[in-house]
Amino acid sequence: MYISFTNTPKQADTETQGKKRRPGRRTVSSTVVTLGIVSMLTDISSESVSAILPLYITGFLGMSTIAFGFLDGFYQGISALVRIAGGYTSDRLDQPKWVAFTGYALAAVARVGLLFASGFGALTAVITADRIGKGIRTAPRDAVITASSRPANLGAAFGVHRTLDNIGAAIGPLLAFFILLLIPDGYGTIFVASLGFAVVGVTILGLFVPNVRSRSRGSLSEPKPKFDWSSITSGPMRRVLAASGILGLLTIGDGFIYLVLQARGDFAAQWFPLMYVGTNIAFLAFAIPLGRLADRVGRARVFVYGHVGLLGAYLAAIVPMADIAATILCLALLGAFYAATDGVLAALAAQLTPPEARGTGIAAAQTVVALSRFISAAGFGIYWFLVGREVAMITVAALLLVAVPVVAWLLRAHLAAPRDAVESADAEQSQ
Repeated sequence: MYISFTNTPKQADTETQGKKRRPGRRTVSSTVVTLGIVSMLTDISSESVSAILPLYITGFLGMSTIAFGFLDGFYQGISALVRIAGGYTSDRLDQPKWVAFTGYALAAVARVGLLFASGFGALTAVITADRIGKGIRTAPRDAVITASSRPANLGAAFGVHRTLDNIGAAIGPLLAFFILLLIPDGYGTIFVASLGFAVVGVTILGLFVPNVRSRSRGSLSEPKPKFDWSSITSGPMRRVLAASGILGLLTIGDGFIYLVLQARGDFAAQWFPLMYVGTNIAFLAFAIPLGRLADRVGRARVFVYGHVGLLGAYLAAIVPMADIAATILCLALLGAFYAATDGVLAALAAQLTPPEARGTGIAAAQTVVALSRFISAAGFGIYWFLVGREVAMITVAALLLVAVPVVAWLLRAHLAAPRDAVESADAEQSQ
């Protein structure tokens, strides 16, 4: 990956005038890289907590899988309540950096609460504050990435950002693992370290990330265009939102998959916190290649068929095979799934919405995913409790096997490469 340290696509174009760029080389704005560093530090903070949350809740605090399912779903889904508000505010004020900053700062403050929360109600309150912060920041941050990148490079730009993000997501669980190795039951120490990384990330965002805006400077003094919700709720975005919701309902939390692996034998139980590291290492390996692939063959195509990786992870967790092989295969497939869906969905939503509604469009897609995954995690926790882990996993795997071709049919008009997809979307919007 060739990284050109430029702040905007226009500047990058100016700097490269007169130079013949080598085939296959791509440029990524320094703004994207700096945001990636902010996300890396923030993910060290959040994932060091997420890695021990299943054990902390079910082991240290002694709660049931129903309680964990609710909290895990809450952890994933509560941000959905404010994602659209964050994206909409960013679009209307045209201040994406500072809206994102508010979200990052709120999540950092929530880390203080972890030092004192020990009951179900207190944990719920802390998770609510943390996830509201995530909901506020995600769409404005992705809007800055989009405004700092060339349209044809969006998949690669999001791939670079998600790669840096997931370096932090790999370091966080490692940090938690070594703290628990040195200090048994050292959850409080993990929470203090989490707070420190969050504060550093917010500081870098405030000082070093420019407020790159979706509208051009010349248009800032002009009256803001009337926001048209139909650009989000109709046309091509309607199908993307429906597809995201269907697949999100069949995406159970990683914690459940890790608990299934833990129940298989001693290997996963011994290295439980490091399973998050394995997933994120796989993400690191696949994020940039799959982002580039999405730019070439179509973002909707990569997003849909990325769920085949999730299906494979479900099957690897339950089919008879050696515990070590099952764990490694499951983590690799989970990493590939996230690499093919996370940033790719944001790039797809940005591709199908106009600049003045870009933050809201990205937020709408992410909101649908977060809400559907909240329902999925909460429902799966209850279903596991009633029928057992193997039957529960087989059921969700069978449903996903049916859903993937159904969603591929639903998005059949958008499975082309980005340029062709945009033309198809414009035609559909005009009908």
